[in-house]
Amino acid sequence: MIIDFTVGNFLSFHDKRTLSFQASGISELPENIIKIGKNRLLRSGVVYGANSSGKSNLIKGIDRMRDLVLNSVKLNDNDLLEYSPFLLSNQDDEPTFFEMEFYLLNKIFRYGFEYTDKKIINEWLFIKQGSKKEAVQFIRTIDGIGVSPEFEEGLGKEKSTNDNRLFVSLVAQLGGITSKKILEWFRGYNVLSGIEHKDYTGFSLRMLHKNIKGCEQSLSLYQKLKLGFTDINVKEVEFNTNELPSNMPDSMRTKLVKEFQGKTMVSIKTVHNRYDKSGQIIGQILFDKDENESEGTKKIIDLSGPIFDTLMLGKILIIDELDAKLHPLITIQIVKLFNNPDTNPNNAQLFFATHDTNLLNSELFRRDQIWFAEKDATEQTDLYSLIEFKLPDGSKVRNDSNLERNYIRGRYGAIPFITY
Repeated sequence: MIIDFTVGNFLSFHDKRTLSFQASGISELPENIIKIGKNRLLRSGVVYGANSSGKSNLIKGIDRMRDLVLNSVKLNDNDLLEYSPFLLSNQDDEPTFFEMEFYLLNKIFRYGFEYTDKKIINEWLFIKQGSKKEAVQFIRTIDGIGVSPEFEEGLGKEKSTNDNRLFVSLVAQLGGITSKKILEWFRGYNVLSGIEHKDYTGFSLRMLHKNIKGCEQSLSLYQKLKLGFTDINVKEVEFNTNELPSNMPDSMRTKLVKEFQGKTMVSIKTVHNRYDKSGQIIGQILFDKDENESEGTKKIIDLSGPIFDTLMLGKILIIDELDAKLHPLITIQIVKLFNNPDTNPNNAQLFFATHDTNLLNSELFRRDQIWFAEKDATEQTDLYSLIEFKLPDGSKVRNDSNLERNYIRGRYGAIPFITY
C-alpha cells in the first residue's frame, strides 16, 4: 500500500510535492480507512485540476518511478535514462527526485532516488518496523554507496553498480530477498489510461475466458450497472480473414493476415434479448463487443479485469481520467468498490485524475482523499489536499460544505482561468 509519493523536477513539477495516503484525524467516512496497527491509510484518492495543471504529470511520475525501478538494471553502460525535468527553470542538469513510502511485509519502506539522463545521483532505502526508529539500509551519493549490515544482501555489490542503474534493482537481480520484494511491490501497481483502454483489453478477455479470479465479480458488476446485455459470451476462434472490415487498407490487411493466420483469438460477444411488438422476449442475439457496443460499455468491460485483479489481490490501481466515456453514476460505483471494506477486503487502493465534479461529494470521499493540482505564476504545479486548504478567512473547509459548487466557483482553486 502507498503511504506517500514525492516528486520533484519532473515535467511540470519543479519544487518537491507530496501525494499522501495517510488519513488525517477527521472522523467522516471511517470505512474509507485501512487500519494497520497504528497506521491509518486511505483506500482511494482523487485529483482535480484544470487542463495542463499537472494531474497527468503526477500520474506519469508514479509510472516513471516504477519503470526505472524495474528496468534501469537492463541498461547498457552508456544508455541514457529517461529524464524529463522541469524546463522553465535556469537550473540546468538539476536531478529529478522520486521517493515512495509504502507498507510491505508489516514494515514501512521509504525508498527514493535522484537522477539525470546520465546517472543516478543519490539513492536511499530506509525501513521502519513497529515503534522502532527508521533504520538506514543503504545510502548512495556521487561518492559511492554505503551499505548497512542490516541490508546484508547488498554488501559487496556496491562496485558492481553502474552509474545508470539503481542499486536496489541490481541487488534484486543478483538474488537479494528484500530487494526482490521491493521490485515485486513496484510491479504490483498498475498505471492505466482512462482514454486508451485497449491496452488492457486482452487482460480482461483472458480473465473472462479462463474464468479466473475476478470473472464472477465482473459479471455481477455488468448486471448491476444495467449495460443492456444479459450475459457475456467469450470463446476462442480461429482467425478468419473474412471477418476483417471490407474497408480496411490492403497494407493493414496483409500485415494482420501475416501475423495471425493459423492462430486462435479470443472473441467476445454480448448477449442481448430480442423482443416482439408487445415487448415480450422471443429470443437472444449476439453483438460484437467492439462493433456494436457503446464506448462506455466497451471501457467497463475492458477495465473490469484490472479493477477486480486489484481488488482480489490487494494491489494498487492508478488511472488517468477514469471518468472518460463513463456516466458519473458508473464512476461512483467503481469508487465505492474500493471504499467499501466488504468489496475491498484485501485493502486495495485506487487513485485517479478526473474532471467529473459529480464525484466531489462528502458521502463518497473524505476531505483528505480529495487533491488539487494547480500551476503557479512560474508554471510549476502545486499539489494540495482539501483537508490542507484554508479559505480566505483562515478557516478550513467544513465537511458539510457543498464541495462541488464551491469548487466550480473557484473557492478551492485548481480551475481554468478563462478570459473574455
